[in-house]
Amino acid sequence: MSNINSQRADALATLIDDATRAGLLPPNATRPVQDVRPWPLVLMTAFGAWLAAIPLMIALGVGLESVVRHGPGAYVVAAIVLVAAVLLIRARGVALFVEQLAVPCLLVGGGLLGYALYRDYTAQMASSLLCLACLVVAAALPRDWLRVLLGVVSCGLLALGIVDSRTDWIFENDPTQLYLAWMLALAFWLGVHWLQKQAFNDGRGAPIATFLESLSTGWVLAILMGLAFWSGMTFMLGASVGPGITQEVVNELARQRAGTWYAQALNGVSLVLAVAATAWTGWRWPALRQLPAIGVALVLIVLAWFMPALGPVLLILAYCLTSGRSRVAVAAALAAAWILGSFYYQLAWPLASKAALLAVAGALLCALSWLATRGAVLHLVESQPAGVAAGGRAARLGVLGGVLLVLLVANGGIWQKEQLIAKGEPIFVALEPVDPRSLMQGDYMRLNFVNLGVLSTLASVDRAPGRPLVVATRDARGVAELQRPYTKEALAPGEFLLELTPKDGRWVLVSDAWFFKEGEAGRWEKARYGEFRVLPDGRALLVGMRGPELEKL
Repeated sequence: MSNINSQRADALATLIDDATRAGLLPPNATRPVQDVRPWPLVLMTAFGAWLAAIPLMIALGVGLESVVRHGPGAYVVAAIVLVAAVLLIRARGVALFVEQLAVPCLLVGGGLLGYALYRDYTAQMASSLLCLACLVVAAALPRDWLRVLLGVVSCGLLALGIVDSRTDWIFENDPTQLYLAWMLALAFWLGVHWLQKQAFNDGRGAPIATFLESLSTGWVLAILMGLAFWSGMTFMLGASVGPGITQEVVNELARQRAGTWYAQALNGVSLVLAVAATAWTGWRWPALRQLPAIGVALVLIVLAWFMPALGPVLLILAYCLTSGRSRVAVAAALAAAWILGSFYYQLAWPLASKAALLAVAGALLCALSWLATRGAVLHLVESQPAGVAAGGRAARLGVLGGVLLVLLVANGGIWQKEQLIAKGEPIFVALEPVDPRSLMQGDYMRLNFVNLGVLSTLASVDRAPGRPLVVATRDARGVAELQRPYTKEALAPGEFLLELTPKDGRWVLVSDAWFFKEGEAGRWEKARYGEFRVLPDGRALLVGMRGPELEKL
């Protein structure tokens, strides 16, 4: 091990000498000092410093409350705290505990400065000034990870500074303003990278290039998060997290985008940026100038027309992939996947049309993937050695096995449902329907079954070890009535079991909604009973709705 370390040290010394002779490094350049402190020690010390800083900051706030509440005192205290934090982080030889105390001081100073700015100026002006302060502090700090975080904060503040502050920035503003803010931030990011390459691509400009790289990484991460948020909730996330403020934001953004006459302009911007991403990737990677890659690019360009946030993300992805910024490229790919999933919730499109578009795109991508494996299209395949070809066959067999497994699981679930419908006993449960329109998932009827009061005595969803059962009876018509929770006692004649399902932190009877095709609300508004099929072990399936006289609808 010592021989390996010495060889690495000699190689680094040789590299520094060669760079100094070539003029890439100054004559007095020396080997950088490595931080040899174990990371568990740094982590534990940082945790202790943060805990110790909490009462310190509380005492400081109580003692200086009268000073910072009004007047310029807040600016003075914020400046002192920020300068002290920066000096501690830049200092060498200080104790690790003292060094870690500087990070919460940095947060407190920034928060106090933000409080003073938003108190004395408009939200736009305060956001712009705080963004400038973040950039200044980032330039003074030597830690890359702090520069990345400050880049995220400064980019978000720039976006808030552009959005009109006279109205609520989510529910009353035109969301186009926020989109244009992210586009301006993207233009700044691209300009910084151009400046980094043109002006600081040598040894003398290395410190500035390093600063710009760290700051721009955080900047572009903020853009990706902002575009993902702007695009709305992604596929099936709403069903997982339930309704709330996020869903309200999605509804409002989608409604305003669908109703503005310049929504097509946003689509055009996204299309142009997607084309630019394709052209850039083809120029930097000539090997992709082949049919499969071009086909994939065309599919993404078409999708970018329907999803305004996709084009900018594709441009970021293309630039980061071709410049070796793999981590940011992974973040951009995740953001692109999020945006593709958000198309499911676009209100301006019927659900069937959205499904058809995505299905066609998926079929084209599958066909292009098949073409990419043919030697007639990708000539690189013909020159591969036998081992690589065998690996390719193994990969194709793995993909085929995965597809077969998915089909097996899906068809197994369908078979189980069919068996439940065929062998289950029919029962009917009276309901009190609430009938809203779900602009997210087509039309549906919210179900509120009668006699669900017995569920209030059950354990909460979080504490329950499994799905509980309730005891029910039915009359001569087959209409069921819930009686009590099942506690493994013997059932009386005529009693049977029903299994409950967790939904949004509560128990429901199989489901709390009945979905139907768009435009058929009049057919289902007459429903008064839910039709179930029940097995002896309590498993049940909602199979239909019945009218007031149990007639089929």
